[in-house]
Amino acid sequence: MALSLMPRIVPQTKDVCKGAVFFLHGSGDTGIGIQDWLRSILDDDFKFPHLKVIFPTAPLRPYTPNNGGKSYVWFDRKNISPFVSEHETLDETAKSLSQLIQTEVDGGIPLSRIIIGGFSMGGAMSYHMAYRYFPQVPGVFALSSFLNNGSSVFKALETVSDKSKLPKLFCCHGDLDQLVLPEWGLNTSKQLQDIGISTEFHKFNFYHEMNFKEISMLREWILKLIPENSSQL
Repeated sequence: MALSLMPRIVPQTKDVCKGAVFFLHGSGDTGIGIQDWLRSILDDDFKFPHLKVIFPTAPLRPYTPNNGGKSYVWFDRKNISPFVSEHETLDETAKSLSQLIQTEVDGGIPLSRIIIGGFSMGGAMSYHMAYRYFPQVPGVFALSSFLNNGSSVFKALETVSDKSKLPKLFCCHGDLDQLVLPEWGLNTSKQLQDIGISTEFHKFNFYHEMNFKEISMLREWILKLIPENSSQL
């Protein structure tokens, strides 16, 4: 099942791989698409000396906001809004992504050296993967993303006794975003912070997009969580 996610991989630039970053694209995009987008922003691949970067592609499925037309999306939803319920397809995709992550673990990379994140819907999916399925990872990033009100992520975190060990959160959002309103992203970040999660939230003067400064900050944050000279593996 995980093979259907067709991951595109950017290998580490040095000989030894000491960790992995999963970068999930937004709705209607693909793993190749977001890899190319990052390359156009950075004028190079989004890469690390010691970490591989994995860009899966979401399943092709009917998508309600697209009038039911098929699109590469991690899950269906009634509307792009935090005021609707989460769709059952979210957990279906989580199973496939879990297999993909487990493949890296089976290959020798511990969860303590895997980071999960994404842009827009990819960030929303990453919240679920990190806080519901793989809370052992050190961090999760969400760029221009939000969780639905009453999300199963919040419900799952209520049962965690020691929240200090939960993944750290890095969020960015454009304050001109008209598709995913910045207050939706900020509200998600604040709710998770109130639960006890270590969070960062950065606003930029742009729309529903990514930019150089944002990705540079993300790269620095990843390197703090999984430094190249770390002896763990």
